[in-house]
Amino acid sequence: MIVKLPTPAALKETAAELGLSLSDDDIQSFIGLMKGHIDAYNLVDALPDYVPEVKYPRTPGRQPDREENPHNAWYVKTKIAGAAEGLLKGKSVAIKDNVMVAGVPMMNGASILEGYVPEIDATLVTRLLDAGATIAGKSHCEYYCLTGNSHTGSKGPVHNPHRMGYSAGGSSSGSAVLVALGEVDMAIGGDQGGSIRMPAAYSGVVGLKPTFGLVPYTGVMPIEPTVDHVGPMARTVRDAALMLQVIAGPDGLDGRQALHQGVPKYSELLDEGARGLKIAVVTEGFGWPNSEPDVDRRVLEAADMFRTLGATVKEVSIPMHRIGISLWGPIAIDGLTHTMMWGDAFGASRNELYVTGLMDHQRRWRERADELSESTKLFTLIGTYVRSRHGLRYYGKAINLMRKLRAAYDAVLGEYDLLLMPTVPLKATKLPEANATREEYMRRAHEMLANCAPFDSTHHPSISVPCGFSDGLPVGLMLTGRHWDDATVLRAAHAFEQAGGFELGRAVNAGGRKKETI
Repeated sequence: MIVKLPTPAALKETAAELGLSLSDDDIQSFIGLMKGHIDAYNLVDALPDYVPEVKYPRTPGRQPDREENPHNAWYVKTKIAGAAEGLLKGKSVAIKDNVMVAGVPMMNGASILEGYVPEIDATLVTRLLDAGATIAGKSHCEYYCLTGNSHTGSKGPVHNPHRMGYSAGGSSSGSAVLVALGEVDMAIGGDQGGSIRMPAAYSGVVGLKPTFGLVPYTGVMPIEPTVDHVGPMARTVRDAALMLQVIAGPDGLDGRQALHQGVPKYSELLDEGARGLKIAVVTEGFGWPNSEPDVDRRVLEAADMFRTLGATVKEVSIPMHRIGISLWGPIAIDGLTHTMMWGDAFGASRNELYVTGLMDHQRRWRERADELSESTKLFTLIGTYVRSRHGLRYYGKAINLMRKLRAAYDAVLGEYDLLLMPTVPLKATKLPEANATREEYMRRAHEMLANCAPFDSTHHPSISVPCGFSDGLPVGLMLTGRHWDDATVLRAAHAFEQAGGFELGRAVNAGGRKKETI
């Protein structure tokens, strides 16, 4: 692939796009001035790329049939063995399909990317393998990871592990389901608006969004660089802590890690219990217009359990939390339009590893836009419309106001160790029918974001853990902590788990199967 010197007609067309009025003489002059610069582009094209080497052998794997994949959680099954020893020796891991695994197909839920095979391993994939984990395959995710439900991926909906036909949450839908079903020990999820925590809540597993920049995003398809997070999903808090301990730390390739502050041994800091912790129950996290009373009630029961564990638990008001989702909106929409869509997945002005093969595939959306999910169409329409009339001023102002919201959370976290609220205001909902209206499709896609999304922009560590069941479906409790204090978040979640908090509202019968307590 080379860059050709433009013809006069091509340059005149480009000038018109820029609003430049150029004469024929101007056109010829600029073509002459361009030659040396175009030569530089072609020199870059001729050189071999400079990307990390792949360390562990593997095969491309295979797409499982419906009989072995009834919940549609797998995209590709494979088996990549890691080091002979390590912290994760014997652990099987599913990798969300927006994360690159060299030689294994990746489509990020999007038909437009189908056929793309990454040439590198994401940093976190290499770290998992170095720690002795086995990569079991790629898990389905939502189309470009742009929805909190599990009905938008090009390969069909992902079903809740507790009730077929219901949402598993998104966008890390397959990862949550595979962990919940016990098909893997742990999984990688990604979180830009709650996409680790929301499926963790709907599916009844542990999901941690680490402090921004703690885990390198290198080799993961971005959405918007100020909200991109990647982190662990597991059945137990200890496994989540083990995974975080392995994948955290700077890699020198991800500009999001500029403020990184080191990696504690998280798995060794779990057992101090909840005694002495101060927990703020955030009033505004409850009672949303779509909140289900049983969800709020179950989370308040979880708060009471922390009291019995010796924590100080008090209700606190953070009024600005209620508009956090609105501040997040322009950041996410303008950001993804600028970076993921028009910027071919990466955008410019970023000091990080660029994966040009992914960029080449992502460009194809311009010729195949009708294939985009309804969420992607909506966000790209909004972002392009606003940018063409107002530029990025609203993105910039929302970033500024997010600092004010961050300060509001930090003011409470100056007195308390943790913020407590429901992860999502409702339990898993029925998946939309294939003939659902666009309005229904979109309502189901984004109705659960309000508590989760703000913390992607304020960058606090935030975990969802199960706090029992209601009507046979999981309820998620969210704990949010101070920046870089992921250890306290995990410690509190572990204490709650060990005290039986995951089983609120559930009983175990003699056969080992669990049922709702009446």
